[in-house]
Amino acid sequence: MSDTVSGHLPRVIHDPAEWRAFCRSLRAYGGLGFVPTMGALHAGHLSLCRQAIVAGNANVVVSIFVNPTQFNDQADLAAYPRVLEADLHKLASVGVTAVFAPAYDGIYPDSYRFRMSEVELSRLYCGAHRPGHFDGVLTVVLKLLQLTGADAAYFGEKDYQQYMLVRDMAAAFFVPTAIVPCPIVREANGLAMSSRNERLSLTDRVAAGAFHRALVDGTSADQARQRLLAAGFEVDYVADIADAARGIRRRIAAIRFSGIRLIDNIGLTATGEATDV
Repeated sequence: MSDTVSGHLPRVIHDPAEWRAFCRSLRAYGGLGFVPTMGALHAGHLSLCRQAIVAGNANVVVSIFVNPTQFNDQADLAAYPRVLEADLHKLASVGVTAVFAPAYDGIYPDSYRFRMSEVELSRLYCGAHRPGHFDGVLTVVLKLLQLTGADAAYFGEKDYQQYMLVRDMAAAFFVPTAIVPCPIVREANGLAMSSRNERLSLTDRVAAGAFHRALVDGTSADQARQRLLAAGFEVDYVADIADAARGIRRRIAAIRFSGIRLIDNIGLTATGEATDV
């Protein structure tokens, strides 16, 4: 594992074959934890790395790849921040061993001719508003899981629909890597941490705290939607869903504020009361 005291940066590997071989060598020394990201890392990403370390993995590795196939808005793709050097320093501070930073051709030598699709959950909620988004997500995650061969991969619960799809895909295709959900990390005003938050003005970032409050205070999905509209947000959806695999319920939502799309979700009790306060 990287020496956080001496400040050594994680090793960076760009070539998929080299990455596969390197990760195989790491598995000889104990558990291997994996955190897939698109970079522009914040405290939420680092919490995933810490959870992987606390879980007892001898090494934790991270991928940084801004995946074009999951963007249905090319302007959104162009605006996504790419700050690899800053990300490496953040990862060094939590003890990450190595980073996989491939080029597009490395991940898609077939130019995305082959892709992973799911035909039920992926068509709803975020999928209904972002056509093709989850095909891109599932395709790249499957490739990264195959290349890394980790014992466990860690995903934040902020993207709850994504977490459910990745978990179910891994089970359906007998991927041996455990898919581990990790709690949402929030800013002081309740806003879920996201790389997109950096694109909000300071004033808008403060005001966006009303997103989480509306989900918590609404006694139903419809009431939460009305609270969001009253707060000045454009609402893509608010829905109360069941995650049968975990025996829990979540209220999931997506909004647009000052041109930025934000998502969030909270836990619900059996009677519909918020468990995230």
